[in-house]
Amino acid sequence: MSHVERLAELRFHRPDAVAAALASRRPGTLPSDGRRALFVAADHPGRGALAAAGDALAMADREDYLARCITALSRPGVTGFLGTPDVVEDLALLGALDGKVVLGSMNRSGLAGSNFEVDDRITAYDPDGIVAAGIDGGKLLLRIDLDDPRTPSVLERAGRAVSQLAAAGRSAVIEPFLSYPSPEGLVNDLSEEAVIRSVTIASALGNTSARTWLKIPCTADLERAVAATSLPCLLLGGEVPKDPEQTLSMWRSAMRLPNVHGLVLGRSLLFPRDGDVAANVDRIVEVL
Repeated sequence: MSHVERLAELRFHRPDAVAAALASRRPGTLPSDGRRALFVAADHPGRGALAAAGDALAMADREDYLARCITALSRPGVTGFLGTPDVVEDLALLGALDGKVVLGSMNRSGLAGSNFEVDDRITAYDPDGIVAAGIDGGKLLLRIDLDDPRTPSVLERAGRAVSQLAAAGRSAVIEPFLSYPSPEGLVNDLSEEAVIRSVTIASALGNTSARTWLKIPCTADLERAVAATSLPCLLLGGEVPKDPEQTLSMWRSAMRLPNVHGLVLGRSLLFPRDGDVAANVDRIVEVL
């Protein structure tokens, strides 16, 4: 029986199995031996972003997508998982999240390529849902368009979510960008000044930053960007690299920075150009 067939049967006949699987999940822990964390990210489909490695629908096949996630999560050195409720629940039902730190993706309404992309409202996990699911924190994508009048409400919602997560004893992972519109949708500004400004804005959200982490791009000016905050930083992976060795070298250098605590990788981890997910994860774990 395929994963999808098994999951559909459970969801149709035994929907309470979802809550039971989450409740019985063995919790994970963060690395404490000087190693950096590695999170598998699988929340792109929730905002209609399905492309990877040149294939516009690479993440559209749920059976294949789950198999890649399960392979990655099974490798030694993988800390945890970041995903939308549907994927988190699928993997919990399949037993793949035992012993992992789990982060729930929260705002997925900024659909890729839409003219309302900056107005990214919470449509997946909310703070109460994260607590109810027994997972460890929530992740918010934060696009800041200085010319869009909807941006203040985006910041207000993000600040409220940070406060609510902290009050519930859960981590808030903020992924900030200064962004601008283009015919293809929002474009993230990865210039040195823009990344630094996004880091400082995100660091101040909420009525406490005690449980806030930042998820930021690994740019050439990363040292100055992370120097703009005292918060723990996780690096995102972005698109599947054309030169994996160069990317690994860049990540290896970044791990030496004092407040860089690991990687959160989706496409670049799950869709290597050679197709070998396990070997790709193992190469990345060596960097950590």
